[in-house]
Amino acid sequence: MLDISNLVFNYPGKKEPLYDGLSISLPQGHVYGLLGKNGSGKSTLLYLISGLLRPKKGTIRFMGEQTILRLPSILSNMFILPEEFSLPKCDFKTFVRRNAVFYPRFSEEMLRASLDEFEMPYDMPLNELSMGNKKKAYVCFALATNVSLLLMDEPTNGLDIPSKSQFRRAIARTMTNHKSVIISTHQVRDVDTLLDHITIIDSGQILLSSTTAALQQSLTFDERGINESTDDAIFTQQSLKGNKVICRNDGYDDTPFDLELLFSAAVGGKADTINAILDAGTNK
Repeated sequence: MLDISNLVFNYPGKKEPLYDGLSISLPQGHVYGLLGKNGSGKSTLLYLISGLLRPKKGTIRFMGEQTILRLPSILSNMFILPEEFSLPKCDFKTFVRRNAVFYPRFSEEMLRASLDEFEMPYDMPLNELSMGNKKKAYVCFALATNVSLLLMDEPTNGLDIPSKSQFRRAIARTMTNHKSVIISTHQVRDVDTLLDHITIIDSGQILLSSTTAALQQSLTFDERGINESTDDAIFTQQSLKGNKVICRNDGYDDTPFDLELLFSAAVGGKADTINAILDAGTNK
């Protein structure tokens, strides 16, 4: 369990806090999507969770321990994959040998399965790889650490379309009920089929946090022709065919989940309406 309580944080020289009293609890066993616009505080929150940044007030606990203490028992069970990184001038096998020792549950089997998924050799020279292939190599290592909490900041940036599909399969294959993955991204289409819990933030505030199952039970997502009525919609967005709409799901209809449309609705002022619908569904 990851528990964030009354988090307050601001960067030096900034008067207004980026986070001011943020609280959220995230149980194990889910792939979380941390979604927001550029500059909304997604990356900062991952660094706060990892203990690499120190909050002004509040606590962040993982497995009951404050992450800011950077205890070996926590560091060996958590891994952060930043958006920007550098790798040493050595081959991948050497990199693994030097770093795997810090993760007691490191799995050679998982590593080789991920390398096979991405169609990458074990002995590749890291300094000769493109940025996209470096990202894939680092993702393979991150998954092989087999930690309970994996933090990934914009992990699909720099990946081509086939590699994004490989990424989704690699994550899904390594998930268990004892692990959590938090993926911070603004490219929602890259991960929409992978996520089972959505948290949308804006200006340091949580606009929406729900399982995808609850969202699909409470809302319908549809596209209507230009002459079709949208009077029952809680959110509309123009499309090539007419309008994409989100409506209350009163008839338990099963419609394809449109995460990009949900994100647009939440940051477009409809988060309170959606939360009220979710709460009403919970209280039925």
